[in-house]
Amino acid sequence: MARKSGGAVIGDVLRERGVRFLFTLCGGHISPILVEAKARGIRVVGMRDEKNAVFAADAVARMTGVPGVAAVTAGPGVTNTVTAVKNAQMAQSPLVLFGGATATILRGRGSLQDIDQLSLMKPLTKWATRVTTHASLRPTVERAFEVAKSGVPGPVFVEVPIDLLYDEKTVRDWYLRDAGVKDADNLGARLLKLYLEGHLYRQFNAPHLPVELPRRELKVPSLAEVAARFPPPVKSASAQVKAVGRLVANAKRPVLVLGSQALVNCTDPEKVADAVRKLGIPTFLGGTARGLLGRRNPLQFRHHRSKALKEADLVIIAGFPFDFRLGYGRTIGRKATLVSVNLSTLDLRKNRRPDVAVKAHPGEFLVQLASVASSPRNEEWFDKLTAREKERDEEIAKQAAGSTSDLIDPIHFFLRLEEKMADDAVLVVDGGDFVATGSYVVRPRAPLSWLDPGVFGTLGVGGGFATGAALVYPGREVWLLYGDGSSAYSLAEFDTWARHQLAPIAVVGNDGSWAQIARDQVEILGDDVGTVLARTAYERVAEGYGGKGLRIDKPSEIDAVLDEAKAIAKSGKPVCVNVMISKSDFRKGSISM
Repeated sequence: MARKSGGAVIGDVLRERGVRFLFTLCGGHISPILVEAKARGIRVVGMRDEKNAVFAADAVARMTGVPGVAAVTAGPGVTNTVTAVKNAQMAQSPLVLFGGATATILRGRGSLQDIDQLSLMKPLTKWATRVTTHASLRPTVERAFEVAKSGVPGPVFVEVPIDLLYDEKTVRDWYLRDAGVKDADNLGARLLKLYLEGHLYRQFNAPHLPVELPRRELKVPSLAEVAARFPPPVKSASAQVKAVGRLVANAKRPVLVLGSQALVNCTDPEKVADAVRKLGIPTFLGGTARGLLGRRNPLQFRHHRSKALKEADLVIIAGFPFDFRLGYGRTIGRKATLVSVNLSTLDLRKNRRPDVAVKAHPGEFLVQLASVASSPRNEEWFDKLTAREKERDEEIAKQAAGSTSDLIDPIHFFLRLEEKMADDAVLVVDGGDFVATGSYVVRPRAPLSWLDPGVFGTLGVGGGFATGAALVYPGREVWLLYGDGSSAYSLAEFDTWARHQLAPIAVVGNDGSWAQIARDQVEILGDDVGTVLARTAYERVAEGYGGKGLRIDKPSEIDAVLDEAKAIAKSGKPVCVNVMISKSDFRKGSISM
């Protein structure tokens, strides 16, 4: 019986692993992967940029708990993914990236787009490997999925040479034809043909023997090695759960902070949400955890987190490192009992040593904790936090009402958007000042319905993230909030959305500036060099790619245009709303460096 092509083998594994979408930008090196995936019912989504293919895969991983998958062609196809792969690594998103490569026999000989891809990808991934024999292909791809999800999740890179993706007969014909030895009639040609036949035999008939490859660079690790290097999320020891439970029961001013890791690999976020509600602790949500408790919940607080952390007597940090977002741990009061729950040994203690360090999946830990403890409600503590929350919301609304500009005040715009978004809307954010302003106002609606870049702070995630969100949640409103600077990174994906009948609503906050940088650069250095943009007609760009463009020039137009955008998206057409916003000092001093 004829042996399956490598493309078919990969397609089989993807189907078996529950992969629904394969993101790509086509290339000759990877065509069999795309064709065979499609033949197995996997939706192949051709993007306009390789990095956006990886961003889309990242979004799918975050929202479904199944590793996202992308395939890109050799050389520049792989190098174009670097930023997106690094973003996934830092966001701890499980994904598998297939990279095409030149034929095994031509590697290092100057073949088209042949570079050392492994050296490039190793620092960016949990595992980067090259497949060189047909028998190694299935176990390598299966292992890639296991490594991507296990321990601290992250991206995996699998390089697959083109001659392993096609069937053996096709590859044999290529080798002998291109070498000019198919009908060998002299000794040199016959020797070359013999060499090529031997190489082909090893490729397609050699057994899968991981020991044949150098461990450091190419070896497919054994199951035992994977378990040792990337241990799966472990259940917290009952003693630790009970110890933290006692702390919760005795705390007068507890605070819970949840990060993205609390929902990584999560297929049922309601279990985590139910646990948080049962615990009854005042809660701040960050990253992918935003929306976990719905649009409004009395346990959730959004403002003055640093003040709460300074005053708390018990702080539980679940799936969040002590990095710049938590003031490197300094925003947490020294008198507080500090509990850190994280899959990463490093992140458990980075910059601040907790009183209790629990190496476990934060979401699973919270579910267990809620089964043994709950917080006695301290009305005085809740009233204090609630009063601050209300006061800050009123300050924000008052600032919007005080605007005298003929253009649109960004806070006023977001207050209207907050009322217009559907109850099950999904939010994707990609930008600096405009998007960060929106985060003070708009409220994520549901678990796994908020996507931001993560700790890397990458601009350009929008087009890919919105693609993934629209595919995972068909029929739901997907709102993509763009700064005018960040929008240009991925506006071309309107073409992808139009071709695939996806209908995100992209909102561009257009002030003709890289405002987050300009505000402080001008004040500190006295020069706006490099920060000035034109108030470009982004809505017309979107129309050129097959979308629908709308524009808002004055406040009185906001409600009508947003209603129109919602109706257009509901009909199945992607929309770009170009909002002419006024300059704002709302976030003065918020530059991040």
